[in-house]
Amino acid sequence: MSARRIESVGPLQQHVTVDARQTHLSLSPDAVVIRPNGIEFRSAAPFAPWTEMTVTLVSPRDNSKVRCNGVVVECRGDRHTGYNVSMLFTGLSRQSQERLNTLAYAAPR
Repeated sequence: MSARRIESVGPLQQHVTVDARQTHLSLSPDAVVIRPNGIEFRSAAPFAPWTEMTVTLVSPRDNSKVRCNGVVVECRGDRHTGYNVSMLFTGLSRQSQERLNTLAYAAPR
């Protein structure tokens, strides 16, 4: 499996960047939804199911970072309309889960 990284300098306020060996995406804030157990985003490029990813989210309130590991559990769509990618976080520490919950519930839907 390959690893990918999504970095955000302010969830739902600035762009999200996805970097991989052959992929670099800049996603608009309205293309990202933070969930208590993962993240969903729209992408012009597909991601294979079970692809491992590392995500770093930064809180707009206090600039605290939440780093999460996870896997892509679903990628639906096509090259014409784009892809809806769902990623499930795995192995979150209790502290990371609490910070993620704060981000997920604070974010407008």
